[in-house]
Formats: sequence, structure tokens, C-alpha cells
Amino acid sequence: MPVVGNVALVCVGVIAVLVVLDAALRTFVLPRGAGVLFTHLVFRAVRRSLLLFARPGRPYEARDRVMALYAPLALLAFPAVALVVIYGAFACFFEAFQPHGWRDALLTSGSSLFTLGFDRPSGLGSAFIAFTEAAIGLALLAVLIAYLPTIYGSFSRREVMVTQLSVRAGTPPTAWRMLELSHRAGYLNNLDPVWNEWMQWFSELSETHTSLGALAFFRSPNPNRSWITAAGTVLDAAALRLAVLNIPFSPEPGLCIRSGFFALREIADFFGFDHDADPAPDDPISIAREEFIEIYERLAGEGLPVRPDRDRAWRDFAGWRVNYDRVLLALCTLVMAPNAPWSSDRSPRSPLRRQRWGRRLVSGGPVGPV
Repeated sequence: MPVVGNVALVCVGVIAVLVVLDAALRTFVLPRGAGVLFTHLVFRAVRRSLLLFARPGRPYEARDRVMALYAPLALLAFPAVALVVIYGAFACFFEAFQPHGWRDALLTSGSSLFTLGFDRPSGLGSAFIAFTEAAIGLALLAVLIAYLPTIYGSFSRREVMVTQLSVRAGTPPTAWRMLELSHRAGYLNNLDPVWNEWMQWFSELSETHTSLGALAFFRSPNPNRSWITAAGTVLDAAALRLAVLNIPFSPEPGLCIRSGFFALREIADFFGFDHDADPAPDDPISIAREEFIEIYERLAGEGLPVRPDRDRAWRDFAGWRVNYDRVLLALCTLVMAPNAPWSSDRSPRSPLRRQRWGRRLVSGGPVGPV
């Protein structure tokens, strides 16, 4: 093969190896959210394949069973695709440095990648290439193996709180049910420890679901529960407590809301969702005033102390909800959350999203694994 052809093969191989190593580093090792095109393409291909069996017309239970496989399959697909790319890249190297034909190059690359040793390259330079390929293959598998305990540990901690919420707010959870049960149990005025627990949960959620983007797609063991509907329930409960209930003021519910909408916004930013970073208190929200008044009357009917000024209560609630309304609904759509009032029951089928590759904006798909 002419020298120009060999140089081209080496360039293609180097670019392919750098793309895979960069994706592995930023997806599994880098402790911050980073949009990676290679990872995005792998996750998106797996998602589109599964959506063939999880069409909107099918019952939710069937769709949930299919989409429960999404994150595990995508995580397994990443190293598989990466190894295929590495296999092809080093085949280009072997063809360039020992031009015995593509058959020999592919055999040598496969033997080196999987450390089989049945086809040993001749020459010191080719042997060094074989050693490098074997090391990269082993490193990719080692990174994935080390990554799985971390992600399942974070998943377990997340789901403990989601399960506990079903005791406080039912399944599917609702904000008003959480307040009603608290009133019946006699600790409506002592919910500050609960808000503090969820404040801590939101802080961890923000860190784990951006540095480990696949976590967002791991579904709860119970198909009627989800981390995002649990988040919406707690935020709405805190907003109702501040806006509706006529009990002594406490800063913890407000701090919980602030922690929550910061977490949801950071996750939404990671996945490329467009949202207003500084919404006005009177911006529209997805909750209608009539829906709010219905819950206001329900809480009053259950004996909870409510403020007499409904209009003021509605304005206060809307002023809190506007901070997380858009990102909550967008994330409900993204993870195909189970039906829950005031969150996934009104999330759009195709929310507006944006991608950033460098300075370029692209509409229609998320930046991270989807």
C-alpha cells in the first residue's frame, strides 16, 4: 500500500482510539457532568431499539418492563461498541505497519484485543501495538466493572427515600396526601426533619445524576414509583405547606424547595433541556388555579389549618412552583415516569430540548445518555 494510504490508516486508527478513550474517561471517570457524543450515540441507539417495543399505545406496565432494561443494556453496549471500534482501529495499525492483507490484520487485532495469543505479530513495533491494544481492552472492561458498584450504590440510596415516601404520601405519591397523613399522625408542625432529609437527598441527586448520567434511567423496583415523581411530590408538599397552611413559619421547607429546584435544573442542564434560569413569580405553570383550589378545599376539609386568603395562597404556591415546573415535566418525559398527579400526568410527550456541541445549538435531542 502506498505511504499515503498507510498514513491515512494510522490517522483513522489514532482518531478512533482517542474518541473511545475520551468517551470512557469523561463518562466513567470524570467527576462532573460532561456531554459525550460517542456515549450519546450508543445510549440513543439502545433507546430507539427498545422504543420499538415500548410504543405509547401499549399499556404502561408493558412499556415499563421494556424500559427497565434500557440503562443496563446501554451500559453493557458501551464497552461492546468501544471494543469493536478499538478492534477496527488497531486492525488499521497492523495493516499499515505489516501489510499482509486485511485478513491477517483483523486476526492479529482480535488476538491482541482479547489476549488470545494465537496470532503474534512479527517485529518490535507491531508487538508494541499488540501490547497497547490488549492494555486498552482490559482497561475498558476494568473501568466498567469498577463503575457498576458505584452506580448501584447510588441507586440504592436514592430508592430508599423513594420507598419511604410511599409510606408518607402513598403510591403514586401526592403532595396533599403527604400533608394529610402528617396531620393525622400529629406531626404536621414538626416536618422540619423530613425537609432536611430531602434536602440532603436532592444534594446527592444533583451530584450523582450528572456525574453518573445513566442513573436517571434506572427505574424503581416498583413500577408505580420513580425518583422524579417523588421529587415533584416533595417539592409540591413543601410549596403547599408554605403557601396554604396557617402554621408557624419555618425556613426548612423553603430551603428544601431551593435545594430541589437547583438539583433538577442541574440534571436538566446535563441532558440539554432548555429552561428559564430566573423565572418571574407570575410566569405560567402547568397547574391550573382550579386544580389548586380543589386541593386547598380538600386540605381544609381534612381539618388542616389553611390560610383564609385563597388568592394569596395561589400566588404564593405558583411563585414556588414556577422554579421547578418546566424541568420537572421535562425530566418526567425523559425517563418515561409512571403516572403521578401534578408531574408526569401533564408532562409533554416531546419537550423542547437543546444540544450543545461546542458552541453549536441543535434542537431535538439531549446531550447526555438518552
